[in-house]
Amino acid sequence: MFDKILIANRGEIACRVMKTAKKMGIKTVAIYSDADKNALHVAMADEAVHIGPPPANQSYIVIDKVMDAIRQTGAQAVHPGYGFLSENSKFAEALAAEGVAFVGPPVGAIEAMGDKITSKKLAQEAGVSTVPGYMGLISDADEAVKISNQIGYPVMIKASAGGGGKGMRIAWTDEEAREGFQSSKNEAASSFGDDRIFIEKFVTQPRHIEIQVLCDAHGNGIYLNERECSIQRRNQKVIEEAPSPFLDPETRKAMGEQAVALAKAVDYASAGTVEFIVDGDRNFYFLEMNTRLQVEHPVTELITGIDLVEQMIRVANGEPLSITQDDVKINGWAMESRLYAEDPYRGFLPSIGRLSTYRPPAEIVTDTNVVRNDTGVYEGGEISMYYDPMIAKLCTWGPDRATAIENMRNALDGFEVEGIGHNLPFLSAVYDHPKFIAGEMTTAFIEEEYPEGFEGVNLPYADLERIAAATASMYRVAEIRRTRVSGRMDNHERVVPNEWVVQIGDLDFPLTIEADKTGSTVLINDKTLRCESTWVPGQSLAVIDMGDDRLTLKVGKTPGGFRIRNRDADMKVYVRSPRAAELSKFMIEKLPPDTSKLLLCPMPGLIVKVNVEEGDEVQEGQALCTVEAMKMENILRAERKGIVSKINAAPGDSLAVDEVIMEFE
Repeated sequence: MFDKILIANRGEIACRVMKTAKKMGIKTVAIYSDADKNALHVAMADEAVHIGPPPANQSYIVIDKVMDAIRQTGAQAVHPGYGFLSENSKFAEALAAEGVAFVGPPVGAIEAMGDKITSKKLAQEAGVSTVPGYMGLISDADEAVKISNQIGYPVMIKASAGGGGKGMRIAWTDEEAREGFQSSKNEAASSFGDDRIFIEKFVTQPRHIEIQVLCDAHGNGIYLNERECSIQRRNQKVIEEAPSPFLDPETRKAMGEQAVALAKAVDYASAGTVEFIVDGDRNFYFLEMNTRLQVEHPVTELITGIDLVEQMIRVANGEPLSITQDDVKINGWAMESRLYAEDPYRGFLPSIGRLSTYRPPAEIVTDTNVVRNDTGVYEGGEISMYYDPMIAKLCTWGPDRATAIENMRNALDGFEVEGIGHNLPFLSAVYDHPKFIAGEMTTAFIEEEYPEGFEGVNLPYADLERIAAATASMYRVAEIRRTRVSGRMDNHERVVPNEWVVQIGDLDFPLTIEADKTGSTVLINDKTLRCESTWVPGQSLAVIDMGDDRLTLKVGKTPGGFRIRNRDADMKVYVRSPRAAELSKFMIEKLPPDTSKLLLCPMPGLIVKVNVEEGDEVQEGQALCTVEAMKMENILRAERKGIVSKINAAPGDSLAVDEVIMEFE
């Protein structure tokens, strides 16, 4: 077995690979850019080598720099993680020339299947059903529009060397095809160093289901069941689960056998994933093969008990698989939520900055609940604009799908993140959505269910009642503490009133509290709710036992009450005396400033292109400029008709959030 492995990656995947390597007794080497000098993966490794400036194309994907790090440390093998150099055949060739093992498939398999154009041609030759498309190289936007019309809209524009949703666009019109081609080409060049683009038919109402395969260099190959990856936004997966709630055993077997046959056809050896589009009748079509570890691999590990990273390392060491197809079972159900540094209330735009609070739920393993969090960040660390916005993968397991979902809901409730925009509220909303609960989703789920973006969700009245009772009990604890500190209590006799009105939005909840040594009994709307908790003022997480239920609240202080976050809701909760609640109705509401005549930068980013000039008349929906952040290009469009009066930014400018890009008359 290897003595030392270099992980040619960063963030949570580098940390995840290191965990398995350490478990196997293998020393690890990290590489890092200027932006990552204080990163978690650097601290976890036995050794770390600096490889250059923050941009990936000047550090993490520069093969010569990675090879220098290997030579410096004497690493015998390299695990590439995913993204970056993981599917780069030139990197695998460089390792082979140096006598260093690549913890991944052979060069020939990478070249055959890692390139999406080549893999589709091979699949067609092998008789595998594929989605209609144009597999040749596309020279410019005009040709992209022509091909799109030949295939028929809608079409998917994809980077040949792409992955992780980068370099992918859906186009429904000639204009979208033209813009999408250029954006995909730019993103592909920036993220992968390969700007080749191809176009295929976009199948409407599809489910995205993938098969995990595992092969060795001795001709053995198995499939480890499937993962449902249909909850996507901008072609980037958000929530995955295993198994799929849609497949039956017959379809699972057929997809698995086809995936293994395809892998064996190119002498594949390592972990890999064959992705399919599955329609409503369970017809499946080959999409592509990812010749690397997938982001969502933990859900497969949780239902099979197989450590995929360990298997990859053993295969790279020349060992035959110790697992047969008959050994692969489905035990329970697993969910994965991708925690992204993006603001769901601002159109999911990337968010960067310091993690002033980062407290994941505790990782646990019981007979009915597993919580696992793969992460690459820590409290006080920085989220950089240079890399992918995913900062953690929160996974849960349960003996069945309903339990796995409930375990995830509770884990999300207990996940504290402050300092940046993040998608925790949105994730909670999806898990509460009736269609998701029923397993009725397609890759268009987010687009269809949140067409105007995410603005939070109103909790049911019964949930607000429970929150009102809980926060009143918490407020009473805080009031008692304040009276003791101020000396307003004589001999510790309670002088805090029992009657309060809790105001949540436009709703009032008059209530009465009777406290004892273990908690409070709250009379609200002719109901009696028992609240017991160890919460004390200043704690940012409150766990309240309410009979057979447990309520987990994220707590922030606000004058006269709390900022409360629970599930997918973010609320200001005021606890007032009956008279104060009555008078509060007459308070004047402060209105936000009018920014309707300004184009504000929605995230910290780099101005790539400005499409208009001062004096131009623009129409609603017209592209105004392009901002790049976290390797993704974002086209900002006019919200209404107007005339550009002033442009404050130019290509190459780095802007902070809400900086003014241009002004309108």
